[in-house]
Amino acid sequence: QVQLVESGGGLVQPGGSLRLSCAASGRIFSINAMGWYRQTPGKQRELVATITSGGNTNYADSVKGRFTISRDNAKNTVYLQMNSLKPEDTAVYYCNADDITPWSTVDHYWGLGTQVTVSA
Repeated sequence: QVQLVESGGGLVQPGGSLRLSCAASGRIFSINAMGWYRQTPGKQRELVATITSGGNTNYADSVKGRFTISRDNAKNTVYLQMNSLKPEDTAVYYCNADDITPWSTVDHYWGLGTQVTVSA
């Protein structure tokens, strides 16, 4: 099993910045993609950004140019730098990791989430 622990959420004013971190630990085989998703009450969880072990990134259109995803493969940690935050970015942010097993299957893991609130 892999555990994902997020940190860095909080309350910030519009236009401000936050940096989220997510560290993976436990029985890790080979983590490929890691990413961030977010969810607000009554809505489906949506992709924010993902990054592969090779550094390829993908962003939701709503955060392009404002958010930057990065990772430290040696530490199995992924980061999300969020700038120019807007009230509509308010959500619970979840970390995700895809672990490739020696049997060539992919196990998907989620963190418990961290609340990000953008409000004046």
